[in-house]
Amino acid sequence: MQKLSEALYLVVLTLWVGGLWAIGYLAAPVLFASLGDRQLAGLVAGQLFALIGWIGLGGAAYLLVFLVARWGGQVLRRAVFWLVIVMALLTAASQFGIQPLMAQLKADALPREVMESVLRDRFVAWHGVSSILYLVQSVLGLWLVVWSSRGLR
Repeated sequence: MQKLSEALYLVVLTLWVGGLWAIGYLAAPVLFASLGDRQLAGLVAGQLFALIGWIGLGGAAYLLVFLVARWGGQVLRRAVFWLVIVMALLTAASQFGIQPLMAQLKADALPREVMESVLRDRFVAWHGVSSILYLVQSVLGLWLVVWSSRGLR
């Protein structure tokens, strides 16, 4: 059973971190470069970011349960545990704080696009915050992958 839980740990970690990189740095840029409609590209990219957010929250839950079951009280001394905690908090901040705020700004701008409204500056600022958090989360994810190989020993 231990081998199965370790394999699932690695699969979940791969899905979460790989998804972060694939969506944020491959899929979203291709959408904006390929689609003529930036609003449509933003809508699809937003759905992809929301999806990877939910995958991240679910994945973090499993990873934390696995690490606590594996190390017990010693888990608090493991860097891999704290990386998962920080990534989960960043994901939650984006999923439940920033994304709903940006969606509300878009709704408040109707019938115009948010980038053509007086709310443009606020939207751009929050989009920048979101992008920075996503970058931090992506880099921490790489660090988590590296530390996980050490942390499971």
